[in-house]
Amino acid sequence: MSKVLISDRTHPVLEQKLREAGFGVSVEPDHNYEDLVQAAQGYDGLVVRSKVNIDSAFIDRVPSLRCIGRVGAGMETINVDYAESRGIRCLNSPEGNRDAVGEHTVGLLLSSLNNIARADAEVRRSLWKREANRGYELGNLTVGIIGFGNMGQAFAKRLSGFGCKIVIYDKYKKIGTLEEVQHEADVVSFHVPLTEETLHYLDAHFIAEMAKPFYLINTSRGAVVDTEALVVGMESGKVRAAALDVLEYENMQADALGEVPECVRYLQHSPRTVLTPHVAGWTVESKYKLAAVLADKIIEVLK
Repeated sequence: MSKVLISDRTHPVLEQKLREAGFGVSVEPDHNYEDLVQAAQGYDGLVVRSKVNIDSAFIDRVPSLRCIGRVGAGMETINVDYAESRGIRCLNSPEGNRDAVGEHTVGLLLSSLNNIARADAEVRRSLWKREANRGYELGNLTVGIIGFGNMGQAFAKRLSGFGCKIVIYDKYKKIGTLEEVQHEADVVSFHVPLTEETLHYLDAHFIAEMAKPFYLINTSRGAVVDTEALVVGMESGKVRAAALDVLEYENMQADALGEVPECVRYLQHSPRTVLTPHVAGWTVESKYKLAAVLADKIIEVLK
């Protein structure tokens, strides 16, 4: 009988589906690195959260593993290449929260274009600034989507009803070009994983190459955006506004912001930003779907 250790707080459907498939299941969330190494001994499958880095040393110390699962999309806390070189399948479940991310990204965009967050704060202070909060219609704009996997496609699907033009760039799917996005886009939305290649994807050079002042949206990973370069771009007017669900200085291990530098304080106090705490894929429905999708994938590997 295959055994799976779930070391994350997730929807109970994950445990339920694995047990129904005949697996032995233990649920032990909140382990630190060393405790998890010990707890995982003898297990075929391990479901981890982002708070523990599954590095090559961890993998070597748990030789029984046949698969490592992540309830979510991001895999940057798992050494996927090393694990797969050892015959260990690495699984995630982006299908489970792509709808939530697509909807949230539209919400961030509309909030930026129509100054919704700023206007809300003003009205709560009894300020009634109509002309200062005149917005822009999405249907007249060109939206550039960088990364066209589950999240990028979900965003594009929801944009289709607004009548806007969409330009897409995905290096690995060989769709479009970055130059096309930078030449045409009024809005740039990132939907890429965090890798060495995408670290600080949006930097001073990227901003300089944009033909028009643009709105930035990031619902991928905070470090995809060079925060200092973003602030310079906002101060110059090249970046009209930024809607960010993730921040470069986000501490995923602690569910908190790390030491807050001046560039982040600028974003926190700017009337041209909309900020949310990494919740784009965080809905009641996605909690269930993320766990259910991952369960099916684990069953397929270990059955």
